[in-house]
Parts: sequence; structure tokens; C-alpha cells
Amino acid sequence: MDNRYLAQRVVGLKPSGIRKFFDIVATMKDVISLGIGEPDFVTPEPIVQAGIRSLQAGDTHYTSNHGVLALRQELSHYLQNKYGVAYDPATDMVITVGVSEALYLAMTAILNPGEEVIIPTPCFVAYQAEVILAGGTPIEIPTRVEDGFQVRTKDVQAAITPRTKAILIGYPNNPTGGVATRAALQELADLAEKHDLVIVSDELYDQLVYNVPHVCFPTLPGMQKRTILLGGFSKNYAMTGWRIGFAAGPADLITGLVRVHQYTIMSAPTTAQMAALEALQTGHPYVEEMRAEYDRRRKLIVGGLNQIGLPTFEPHGAFYAFPDITATGMDEETFAKKLLEEERVAVVPGTAFGPGGEGYVRCSYATAYEKIEEALRRIERFMHRYG
Repeated sequence: MDNRYLAQRVVGLKPSGIRKFFDIVATMKDVISLGIGEPDFVTPEPIVQAGIRSLQAGDTHYTSNHGVLALRQELSHYLQNKYGVAYDPATDMVITVGVSEALYLAMTAILNPGEEVIIPTPCFVAYQAEVILAGGTPIEIPTRVEDGFQVRTKDVQAAITPRTKAILIGYPNNPTGGVATRAALQELADLAEKHDLVIVSDELYDQLVYNVPHVCFPTLPGMQKRTILLGGFSKNYAMTGWRIGFAAGPADLITGLVRVHQYTIMSAPTTAQMAALEALQTGHPYVEEMRAEYDRRRKLIVGGLNQIGLPTFEPHGAFYAFPDITATGMDEETFAKKLLEEERVAVVPGTAFGPGGEGYVRCSYATAYEKIEEALRRIERFMHRYG
């Protein structure tokens, strides 16, 4: 392949460890996928109908760069009512093409060449890549199962240099399902205050938590002024294909994000914005139904994996289990490859999510209960051979 004309930062990006396996899956039959992090539910009907109505009403034009005002107002009410954090819908928010664009905007807007972003790992696969594409340097610090995959302040402190600009966190966490406690986040907040750092907090799974509260980072004392909050509709409302997310923060930071957004995207899809408005207004009962079903699947897969000899940390958020596969004597890449080839079960190697993922695989339980039961039977057969 001739890379002469490509930028070195692009050439140097690693292919997604998730997509690599699913390119293989696409060529195989009878595969049960525990890999893709996508709800198996369809978007709730009232949300779909709101999108259809907007098309029928002729809402097929650009919106404000910031997004539809009514959606920003409703989102402001949601964050105020649920977490007690107040954002001005006119200046403190931008509606984006999924949280992926919100992350891109945040990194591009705040980073100068060579500035560093501290990233606790394992984490969503795009974090390091977006920092690199924005001209920054990702500084990865592994988290540990014994800490519930929560970031340790002393590890962050040790990683801070004069070039450090921001800390990028994601809780509830993909891929571990870990949820950060208020105490752990407060320690991180104190560190950000001490060193004058920006916090970029990806809270995409905020409504998918089980038996523990979700702590919205900008609600911590003094943190709203230095936090870019990222969120969206893909996971909570089963709206992945609608591609709709948001960033919220102090007006001066959001102004920077909007400057990038207006030249790259212009505005998020109008139809998706109207559907998102409906989601905020009427979608809560559907979210609760889906969350309850995820919880049922969570108990099945965690209990099943532990029983067949794959020690699994109990996830309290998102829809992922992160079993330890070291008992097999294989590394995570070999385990995932053999399990796919021999038992037709697809999982993702933990190293796809950065340091700290060694010896683990990610299993998504955003698939039907019966499929998870069958996947567990197949994994048990596999473990009888290798466990």
C-alpha cells in the first residue's frame, strides 16, 4: 500500500480491534456475537414516529450550528432535573453527530500540537485516536480490576507533565462496565483543580446503571467550569443509527467546539434531532424497560462466565462483561480467535481497548437472553478443552 500522500498521524493509527474481528464474523455462519456494543432493541415507536413526522412536515433543512433550540432546551431541563447541573441552552450546548463527533470536536478545539491528554484504560477505542488526530499525545494509564476499574489518583498524578492539557474519562465504562464512585471522581476533580486541567467526561451510558448511582462529573464542586460533558442517545434510547449526541460545558469552551463543528458538519441531521427531542420528552419508560432487560442479561452472563471458570468483575453500568481469560493459558487475541473459529462465539480482545485489557475479553450482553444462554453453552464446551 502506497502511503506517500497520507499524514503520518493517520498512517500510524492502529485499525480498530473491534472491527477487525467483525470483518471476520461477517464471512461466517451461525455466529453468536457478544462483540458489537449496540442495543438489539429497535428505537421505541414514538421516537421513530417523531422522526417521520418531521420529514412529513418538511423539516429537511439545516438547523442552527448549535442544533434545534427546542432540543437544547429539553436537554437542559433533563440535566437540571436529573443531576442538578444547569446549562444555558443558547450558549452552553452543541448537538452533534453522535458522541463520536462530540469527542472529535472536544479534542480538536482544546489541543495544541504536542499537548497531552491522560486517558485511563481500558477505554472506548476512539479515545486515543481522536487525541492523535487532533495533534495531541495520549497518555494511557491502566486501571485495575481490584479497584473496580476506577482511575487511581496517584496514577494520574504520576502522569501529569507541563504538557498535560486534559483528562479524558468514560463512566459508565466501555469495555469493563465499571462505574466510578463519587469519592474517586472527587479526587480526580481535586487534581484537575490543582493542575488547571480540562476534564472531558464521556457519559454516554448514564441511564444504564444497575444498583449504583451515576455521578455526573460537572456536578462536583467547581467542576462545571472546566468540564466538557459528552452524552447522547445511541445507547440509552437504542438510537445508534440516528447518530445524535451532544456536548455541554462553559460557553467559552463550547464556542470553540462550535467553530470546528460549523466547518466540518454544519449541523446534526434535523430528523434525528426531532427524534431526540421526543426521546427526552416521552422515552423514559422505554429506557427503564430496556435497562431492566439488560440487568436480567447482566446477571445471566456474569453468573455464567464465573461458573464456567472465567472470573468476571461485576459490571454496574453499560452492557458489557469483561471476563479474565488467563486460566486458559492463552492471550486475549488467541482466545478470541479460537473461540470464534471453534465455537462460533464472537468476543473482543481486551487489548483493543488499551493497556489494562491484557488477559481479558469484552462480552456485550446487548443481545437476546436466549442467545447469551447458547453462547455460554458454547463457551463452556470451549473451556472443557482449554480451561
